[in-house]
Amino acid sequence: MRPSSLTIAAAALLALEAVALLVLTLIEVFGLSSGDAASLPSALGLIGLSVVGAAGLAVLAVAVLRGRSFGRSGGMVAQILAIAVALSAIGVRPFPAVFVLSLLVPAVLGVVMLFVLTRRAGAEARRHADDAGAGQD
Repeated sequence: MRPSSLTIAAAALLALEAVALLVLTLIEVFGLSSGDAASLPSALGLIGLSVVGAAGLAVLAVAVLRGRSFGRSGGMVAQILAIAVALSAIGVRPFPAVFVLSLLVPAVLGVVMLFVLTRRAGAEARRHADDAGAGQD
């Protein structure tokens, strides 16, 4: 069965977030190699966690595309964490408007898309359960 356009859009958003995180990781690696890191262990830890996060987002994107529930729930958690980071950056001075908007807008869009996908999956599961129950009578 072919995935819906909303499913493809939600998976694409998660995949784009994974790519964005990889780009930020590469920027951190280049910063580390140029000697910009204040603490080598902290920089290496950040790089490692960023790679793991990007891989996790990529796995969630594939899971959403395949209709797996853990992809939707994990994607929702990732989006809510992104919203929390964006909202916490609002208090920073000077105000990082580009950072906040580039994190907040896709995350809110992702929450909406994943919520709608979850509702659709629940309705479809109930419909299949009702059909299976009606067939046993």
